[in-house]
Amino acid sequence: MRSKVSVGEYLAFLSTKFEVDPDNLFSALISAEKNQEATCGDLQIKCRSRTQERVVMLIAKGPKVIAQFPVPRGFLLEQKNPIRSFRTTSLNCRGAPKKTENSLSLHIKDLRIGMKQINLKAKVLEIPKPKMVFTRFGNYASVVNVMIADETGSIKLCLWNEQIDSISVGDTVQIENACMSTFRGEKQLKIGKKGTLTSTVDIANPSLEEANSFQN
Repeated sequence: MRSKVSVGEYLAFLSTKFEVDPDNLFSALISAEKNQEATCGDLQIKCRSRTQERVVMLIAKGPKVIAQFPVPRGFLLEQKNPIRSFRTTSLNCRGAPKKTENSLSLHIKDLRIGMKQINLKAKVLEIPKPKMVFTRFGNYASVVNVMIADETGSIKLCLWNEQIDSISVGDTVQIENACMSTFRGEKQLKIGKKGTLTSTVDIANPSLEEANSFQN
């Protein structure tokens, strides 16, 4: 899910895109939280994990995973369906995000420092314990460098806050509109404000041991 887009906006977008009644979608989310999984039209909804503050939901259509993202527990406890109120938001009106003409679909071996608008698909190999840092905006945030890999190599992906909870080890993720940078002399992939991180259909990817062989 894109940065600065609320859960309600994103679910409203999905309900429109897949022609699902927002009330049925909201009920299915509540059911999945209680019973681990539920269906809503052509969509299958599964509860991947729970904490006291949020529930990580996975939405699929047949064999294709559409999205995986955290839903605050308070959202599911709303008396009035919050999804319906977002059906007319700008995100919903725009429809599915379009790829920019200059975006690059690459493999990890192709990545170079300074590249932008990078698209790639990779598998999550490791998720270390997140660290709390004090940001330049005057607040604390969780950050972690996740190890991802494809058939050509591996690289660290910097994730913040809700992004961390939206994936699990073993997931295959589609990364859109990312950029390459360095931190303390080490290359890493970053997802900017306009970037997206989405769990998708699994692909053949190397094990951690195989991926390590690609690293310099």
